[in-house]
Formats: sequence, C-alpha cells, structure tokens
Amino acid sequence: MILVSACLAGVACRYDGKANTQEKIVQLVNEGKAMAVCPEVLGGLETPRASCEQVVDEQGHIRIMNIEGEDCTETFEKGAEITCQIAQLISADMAILKQRSPSCGCGKVYDGHFRGQLIEGDGLAAQKLKSLGIRVLSEEDLDTI
Repeated sequence: MILVSACLAGVACRYDGKANTQEKIVQLVNEGKAMAVCPEVLGGLETPRASCEQVVDEQGHIRIMNIEGEDCTETFEKGAEITCQIAQLISADMAILKQRSPSCGCGKVYDGHFRGQLIEGDGLAAQKLKSLGIRVLSEEDLDTI
C-alpha cells in the first residue's frame, strides 16, 4: 500500500485551502492502491492556515514556524506521528508526498525565510516515515514508479 499526501489526491487541504491534484495519485487512490493523508490536518491545523517553514533555532533544532512568527512544531510533530501510525496500520511500503512542504517535503524544503528559497532536507513526516524504512518519494518522482 502507498501512503500519499492528500493534497496530491485532490483534497483541498494545503495551507492556502487549495489542492495540488496529480491525476496519477488520484488514480492510485481510486484503485485502492493508495491512502491519502495530510499530516498537518491530522496534527490539528485548520485549512486554510498561515504558511509554515522549517527553521533552525539557536540550539540547532528544527522548528516549524508560521509566517506570523508562531511556533507550530508540536502540531507538526503530532501530525507526523499520526501519519506514521497510519502507515504502519496499512503496511505502507512507499509514500508519495508533496515536495517542499515542512511536513511532506522529500529532499527539498523551504529555508525558513519565506522568500521561496529551497534547501536540501525533508519535512517532519517524511523524516519519520523514512526512519520506519518506508520509501519516500515526491510528486516529482511519479514517472519513476
């Protein structure tokens, strides 16, 4: 079973209340081969919500801050944990997640300055899924599956 970001499956759950629909993902869900989740919504965030990015604090820890300066780390961590529980329940061996997201980013995330600059790294949910041995891809990798 494949775990996928809900926004890629057509669910309007992005921070701005929109979706990032990818027809191949929708097809996988419709065929029962994939399950859609949104770690941010599972953690308790509303849709729409203020844009969030990863920042590194003075102690070198990754924090998730919104553009208004509020620390949303606990909510993101809760969503990542629930996402991992779901992945384990459905025996997911792969996840296809939304690139650049502070939850789902795989290989690239925004740098925390809200200027559209990307850095290498993974979102919190992607990190935790990888730690479980789940193969994590982004929608940019759809042609490889």
